[in-house]
Amino acid sequence: MNIQEARELFPYIKTGKIYFNHASTGPQSLRVLSALNSFLKNASEGKIDDYPFFLKILEETKADLGNYLNCRPEQIAFLDNTTNGINVIAGSIDWKKGDRIILNDAEFPGNVYPFLNLRKKGVEIDFVRSTNGVAEAQDILNAVTGSTRLISVSQVQFLSGYRVNLGMLGKECRTRNIILSVDAIQGLGAVPVDVEKDNIDFLSCGIQKWMLGLQGLSFIYVKKELLQKMHPANIGWLSVKDAWNLLDYNVDLKENADVFQTGTVNTAGLVSLNASLKLFKEYGFGNVERCVLDNSSYLTEQIKATGLKPMSDCGRTYLSGIVAFKHPDAQKLVEYLESKNIICSMREGAVRIAPHFYNTREDIDIFIKTLKEII
Repeated sequence: MNIQEARELFPYIKTGKIYFNHASTGPQSLRVLSALNSFLKNASEGKIDDYPFFLKILEETKADLGNYLNCRPEQIAFLDNTTNGINVIAGSIDWKKGDRIILNDAEFPGNVYPFLNLRKKGVEIDFVRSTNGVAEAQDILNAVTGSTRLISVSQVQFLSGYRVNLGMLGKECRTRNIILSVDAIQGLGAVPVDVEKDNIDFLSCGIQKWMLGLQGLSFIYVKKELLQKMHPANIGWLSVKDAWNLLDYNVDLKENADVFQTGTVNTAGLVSLNASLKLFKEYGFGNVERCVLDNSSYLTEQIKATGLKPMSDCGRTYLSGIVAFKHPDAQKLVEYLESKNIICSMREGAVRIAPHFYNTREDIDIFIKTLKEII
C-alpha cells in the first residue's frame, strides 16, 4: 500500500478538509467503517448473540496488539478508557504509608488524579517541573529517592509532543526496583513502544486517537512479575478462572491480565481496533512511524521559518506526531484555520497540530500558508 492508496481510505479528505487533530480524535477509515457495518448487520439481522465471533475478534486483536507491543496476548486486557487503566495500577498495589510516586507537571490529568487519590493512604506524590512542556527522563530520575515506588509518565506529552526516553527510564527503574507505568494514548498508532526492550511494567492506552478506533475502548499491558504482586481493586464474573460455572461463586482469580477484564467488552470498539491494526500492518508499522516523524520534522522546520517557536524542538529521537507552539491568540488562530477547513486544536494557550502517517507535505504547506495569513 502506498500513501495515495492510504489516503483513499479516509473519506473526509474528499470534502476538502485537512485534518491535523489526531491527538484529540482520529477519523474512521473505510476499513473500520466496513468492519463495523458487517458487525452491525449481523447483530441486527443475523446471529444476534454471536459469542463465538466476540471470542474470535477478542483473541485476534490481542494477538495483533501483542505483536505491536512485543508482549504475549495474555498480558493484555481491554477496558473502557485510559484513565480507568491508570486506576487499575493505582488501585491494585499494596501501598504503604510513605511510599512515593513520581509524576511531572505537564501530564494530562488522567495520568495524575488516580495517583493523587492515593494520598488518603499516605502515599506521597513528587511532581517534576517541566520546561516549556518537556520533562526529560533524566529530570524524572533525578527526583528518585529511596522511597520511590512508582514512576508514571506519558510516552508522548499531550501538549508539547515530547517523546520521553522510555528506555532510559525503564532501565533505571528495573535496577532500582521501581514500577514504570506508561500512559501511551498520545503515542501508540503513531510511534511504537517495545514493552520488553523498554522494561515497562504497566501501560494504558485508549484507541480513539492515533490508533484510529472508536471511543469507549482501551487496553492495558501488565508485566507478569508485576501482576503477581497486584491485588485487583475491582473484580467481576470474568475475573475468575471458571467464569461459566455461574452459581459457584468461587473467587479463584485468573493469573493473567484478564483478571482486570471484569465483564462485557466494547465489541464495536474491538472491531474498529482490529480493522485499524490490520491497516497499520498492511502499510507497515515502521512506515507509519517514518511518515509521522517525517511530517513532524517538516512541520517543525516550517513553523520555525515563520518565526514561531515549537514547544518541543529536541530532534527526531524525541519527536512524535504532535507539534505545538504557544501564541497569545491561539484560540483565534485555531478558529481561523478551521474556517479554512484545517482542523487542529488549542490546548493551554498553544496551537497543537497533529498530522498522521497519511497526511502529506502538501497538507502541511497549505497549513503554513494559511497560518501566515493570520499571524
